[in-house]
Amino acid sequence: MTAAAAVLLLAAAALLAGAASGSKWTFTKKGSVVTYDERSLLIDGRRDLFFSGAIHYPRSPPEMWPKLLKIAKEGGLNCIETYTFWNAHEPEPGKYNFEGRNDMIKFLKLVQDNNMYAVIRIGPFIQAEWNHGGLPYWLREIPHIIFRANNEPYKREMEKFVRFIVQKLKDADMFASQGGPVILAQIENEYGNIKKDHITDGDKYLEWAAQMALSTNTGVPWIMCKQTSAPGEVIPTCNGRHCGDTWTLRDKNKPRLWTENWTAQFRAFGDQLAVRSAEDIAYAVLRFFAKGGTLVNYYMYYGGTNFGRTGASYVLTGYYDEGPLDEYGMQKEPKFGHLRDLHNIIRSYQKAFLEGKQSFELLAHGYEAHNFELPEEKLCLAFISNNNTGEDGTVNFRGEKYYIPSRSVSILADCKHVVYNTKRVFVQHSERSFHTADPSTKNSVWEMYSEPIPRYKQTNLRTKEPMEQYNLTKDNSDYLWYTTSFRLEADDLPFRGDIRPVVQVKSSAHALMGFVNYAFAGSARGSKKDKGFMFEKPIDLKIGVNHLALLSSSMGMKDSGGELVELKGGIQDCRIQGLNTGTLDLQVNGWGHKVKLDGEEKGIYTEKGMGAVKWKPLENGHAVSWYKRYFDEPDGEDPVVLDMTSMSKGMIFVNGEGMGRYWTSFRTIAGVPSQALYHIPRPFLKSKNNLLVVFEEEIGKPDGILIQTVRRDDICVHISEHNPAQIKTWDTDGGQIKLIAEDHSTRGILTCPPKKKIQEVVFASFGNPDGTCGNFTAGTCHTPNAKDIVTKECIGKKSCVLPVDHRVYGADINCPTTTATLAVQVRCHNKGDSE
Repeated sequence: MTAAAAVLLLAAAALLAGAASGSKWTFTKKGSVVTYDERSLLIDGRRDLFFSGAIHYPRSPPEMWPKLLKIAKEGGLNCIETYTFWNAHEPEPGKYNFEGRNDMIKFLKLVQDNNMYAVIRIGPFIQAEWNHGGLPYWLREIPHIIFRANNEPYKREMEKFVRFIVQKLKDADMFASQGGPVILAQIENEYGNIKKDHITDGDKYLEWAAQMALSTNTGVPWIMCKQTSAPGEVIPTCNGRHCGDTWTLRDKNKPRLWTENWTAQFRAFGDQLAVRSAEDIAYAVLRFFAKGGTLVNYYMYYGGTNFGRTGASYVLTGYYDEGPLDEYGMQKEPKFGHLRDLHNIIRSYQKAFLEGKQSFELLAHGYEAHNFELPEEKLCLAFISNNNTGEDGTVNFRGEKYYIPSRSVSILADCKHVVYNTKRVFVQHSERSFHTADPSTKNSVWEMYSEPIPRYKQTNLRTKEPMEQYNLTKDNSDYLWYTTSFRLEADDLPFRGDIRPVVQVKSSAHALMGFVNYAFAGSARGSKKDKGFMFEKPIDLKIGVNHLALLSSSMGMKDSGGELVELKGGIQDCRIQGLNTGTLDLQVNGWGHKVKLDGEEKGIYTEKGMGAVKWKPLENGHAVSWYKRYFDEPDGEDPVVLDMTSMSKGMIFVNGEGMGRYWTSFRTIAGVPSQALYHIPRPFLKSKNNLLVVFEEEIGKPDGILIQTVRRDDICVHISEHNPAQIKTWDTDGGQIKLIAEDHSTRGILTCPPKKKIQEVVFASFGNPDGTCGNFTAGTCHTPNAKDIVTKECIGKKSCVLPVDHRVYGADINCPTTTATLAVQVRCHNKGDSE
């Protein structure tokens, strides 16, 4: 495939898609009839293809929504999926919140303004790596309730909320039957994961949920995800990475729909970087469509940010940063462009795909052809798959030979000409760079306030044993203090000076900070995989009364599992080892409890509340402390982040808004934080004097926090001359794509972001370069003059085209280890950019 040919083809595909889409995606006031059969959804009796992307409205400020949706549409999407978030919308029984980031209707109206469809996944249990799976905490306090079960208390509350949401959507004319964008609604969520739990009486519950949903009369179909069958008229759908090969639809009269094609993997603190390639996602999509799928939803297309305390247990604040749009809403190439090309090409041949007769051919071991033909209109579309791992090959199909890389699918227009292969990426790559902003705000001096460490006698809630954490915090805070006091005599302490007593505490929370006689003793933590941990630290004790204070913290409530209602946290056992008189068991010693931090209660992270305490000049080395300073908004429009590498664990607030939890002291196997950079969306900022407040649980250095901006100005091509140039140049003719020329050369195209030009060639090599964009290295067959050629061709231009031909670069094609590959990285700037 040539890059130039691909560009012409995709322009033609976009032209066809645009010409066809105006009537298909424009909603009328009278509404549309949405039905389905075994082949696809039908809108007013007409079949369509649906390329959908998940964008969750609470995970970005409303000011970002228009741009996110615009870019999603430019990526070839015609549908947006979102959950509803019960605990965000009904934090207290009967008290609703649909303001700001929770304005579901505003978000859906913007979807409609972009002439896109919508899928609304009501749940109301959603999982979604969202705190408590979206279920409000107050449900736990309803007597005899069992979540997601054939349980009357739960069903009563679930039905009340579902009907409330449906009515709210109806009042705003959001369903397609009313002229709105919503074509599908979801009830429940991945119920198969807990159906095996016999106490839930799962089949009866699912039957009830389906009938309850259908009785709301939305005028659009309902779905249940991650199931092979569903009750009645409800459509079962797939969630996973490879639904074309791993999912069996048992309801043969229903269409094949894919509600979650995971574009990466959500990450928890401590997890390594999770990457899923553009090639693998595209391969999975075409395998699914080859087998008759007609709707794919990318989960997530844009992940966004888990602001405040909204993330589930241990989940990173940045959500699905590896999606086609990263956490900052910037296009991640080549994932964005490679999928965009796929969408436009399939849509260009959707008539053959949706109406053609389907056939299947086994071409060789691991090689398949799925064909869609309308002979009377001379339309034919074929998907040729090589499902073998690590084995490229050539196969014969209808008298022609086709080279198919391993684990890839080629699309054949007219069942003859290759117009796309999932493994051959011709779009450019991009790499992020981070730039420290000017910290010249006049009042940018850090100040601090140390959280008071409570003693037993200072607490109001006292019991013989430590109490369960969630029953006390009620999910209004991550923090609960436990404190106790005990007396020691001289004979109790170790006689030898080299022996120190050790405090041992068993915890089912997520992290624990220990203080003995007000001195910081250390911290301990669990992990996403571990259900509990042991705090075990040497301590210094004294003759007389000793005070032990433990700050137990939760990194969000668990978001899944049949036992969710029984979730517990806090400390269970506490003892002092190493005393001269033996082990001192403190479990029934008498414990005081304090819910929330003092700074939380007083709201000292806000302009209004910060005067409630006395701040002092910065001193490093203090645990459980608050830090504040002011900063000005960085110039320009680039996204803003905080580099929190110098800190350990806590929470970030900007102008009173919770930006989320940070935990840089939780290192991966590679020894780096899972997330060091935290997004501060510009809509939260003022031009001057923004209040930044950080609560640090452990030990940190706030003067090391960096305010940075993010760019994707480093763009790359990485293409081999050996790629077979099978893809031809196409144009439109009478509503079809038609071959007009062949171009057997291969080219790489570099295009800067808007308003920028190529100012620097960072790397250029032809031969056998190694690495990825931002990390290329020259190989043994490197051509020294490649950088000069690229410089001459590209510097000062918004875009440039580079031939992928060894003769142009004077490369030795006979070099033993050459891959005849061109790798180039250039940097784009405009005059206003600072380094």
